[in-house]
Parts: sequence; C-alpha cells; structure tokens
Amino acid sequence: MGCDGGTIPKRHELVKGPKKVEKVDKNAELAAKWKYCALSQERLKRPIVACELGRLFNKDTIIEYLLDKSAERPNTEVVAHIRGIKDIKELHLTDNPAWEGEKRNIKGDCYEDMHCTMFICPVVGLEMNGKHKFYYLRTCGCVFSDRALKEVKTEICHKCGDPFKEDDLVVLNGSKEDMEKLQKDMEERRSKAKSAKKSKKSKDAKAPKPDDVKGNSDLQKSSSESKPALNVESTSEKPTDAASSGPSGESSKAMKTPAEPATGSKRSIQEMTDKSEIYKSLFTSHSTAKRTKDQLSNWVTHTPYHF
Repeated sequence: MGCDGGTIPKRHELVKGPKKVEKVDKNAELAAKWKYCALSQERLKRPIVACELGRLFNKDTIIEYLLDKSAERPNTEVVAHIRGIKDIKELHLTDNPAWEGEKRNIKGDCYEDMHCTMFICPVVGLEMNGKHKFYYLRTCGCVFSDRALKEVKTEICHKCGDPFKEDDLVVLNGSKEDMEKLQKDMEERRSKAKSAKKSKKSKDAKAPKPDDVKGNSDLQKSSSESKPALNVESTSEKPTDAASSGPSGESSKAMKTPAEPATGSKRSIQEMTDKSEIYKSLFTSHSTAKRTKDQLSNWVTHTPYHF
C-alpha cells in the first residue's frame, strides 16, 4: 500500500534504527588545535604561548583572561589550571618559508593545502601541522619535532644553546595519555614548590633579625667596656686589704709605700685641667685670645677732598 500522493515508503524510513556516530574530520580537528587559539578560537598570531599541558594560546587572550576571570567565555575549562603568567611559556617558533599566508586564497578559487602551516622544525624542517609530535622546552621556549630530538641527541638546545633535561620537554597538543602524564607532573611540581616555600618561611622565622643581632653586639661591647673599670677598682682595694690583714711589719711597709691609685688620680686631675684649658682657649675671654699692645693698631680716618 502507498501513502497519500502515491508515494511508497521504504523500510529504513519507517523503522528507526540506532543513530550513526558522527565522525569528526581529522584535518579539521588538527587545524583547530594547531592553527587556532584554544581559548578564543581565533587564528594563532605572535606572540604565541603554551601552558604546562601543551595547549597553544594567543598571549593577548591569556592576559585578558587573567585580568578578568569573571567574564563569560566558551572554553574556560581549558585554562582552569592557569593561575598567572608564570604558568605559561612564550614559544620561539621558526617560520615556514613555504607559507604564503591567508591572502593567497581570498576568492576561494585556488587549492589550499590544509597541512601547510606557518611554523616548522628548525632542525629537520617538518611542518607543525599535527601529523608529527612536537615538543617545547620549559627552560627557553624553543620548539622542536620528536624526530629531531631522537636523531640529534644532546642536552643543549639546538636553537639557543641553553642546557635542558628530559623533564623540561613538554608535548604540544598531545594525546589523552600525554595530557594525564603532564597533569601529574604539574601537580608534583606545584606541591614541591609549596613545601619549599613553607620550609623557607619557617627558617626565616627561626633566624634572628638583624636588629636583634645589633642590639646583642652593643650589649656585649658595653659589658666589655665596664669590666676593665671594675678590675681597676678591685686592684686598688687589694693592697689596703692586705695591709690590714698582714702583720705589723708588713703593714708599716705598706703604709710607707705610696698607693698606686693616688698617682692615677693625680694624672687624671692634670689631664682634666689640661682639657679644661684647651676648652677655655676656644672663647675670646681667655688670655690667649687677648691681643698685646704691639698687635693693637690705631684707627686713622682719611677723608680725601678733591678740589
């Protein structure tokens, strides 16, 4: 039997089966990762930065996000782990000489190679289009392909010459396994940094402050200066004690010999008088400041008159 209008339906139109899974075009997916910013979905343009998980961003969009995190954005989950500018690294990329730019195919009447990209590996020359693994160095930000690092095994950067280790290599736009590994490494680094800060703060709290050290040194100096004076007084008192405690002969000898502190007191008095004389000579009323008759001069006034 047919439906109204004489149409005959087929089986697949009447029986509903399971829906087919929509497959994403691989070329479009790679282009979205390697040619567009992961946050703003705009074309990548210098300066380009990468996070600790290997995602590519425009530096301007990251700065805008950090300045205003409350603004509504479509892909905020991608940048949830970014706390500040220290969590990103600016990349030093090598330009592709075969790249002619987007203006070449404005009309859409030319063939556009989807695998041709703006940047290449500086060692091997592979294009950074997602078909090959690329790494960036956390120390300097230079970007190399996996093939270049395997063929030329060194611990020095091929581009700038800075030393690096295997832990400094970060995969750009890696697989799920790579992302999980990078996530664990990031959490470990941050936990170590927190523990190091706590230990440093505890050490700083235990260490004495410079003001306290200066105060202690001043106290030690004052105590060391006061000790000799006490020793002098004790030495001056010792002969008198010995004279009083000893026999009559010894006491008479002690009485005959002049005591040492008396000479010391005389000297101190003379020194004081000399100092007082020097102090008095600073004033005009002192005798040294007065002029003799020879030094005095008569005042002569001269009023010349020219006639």
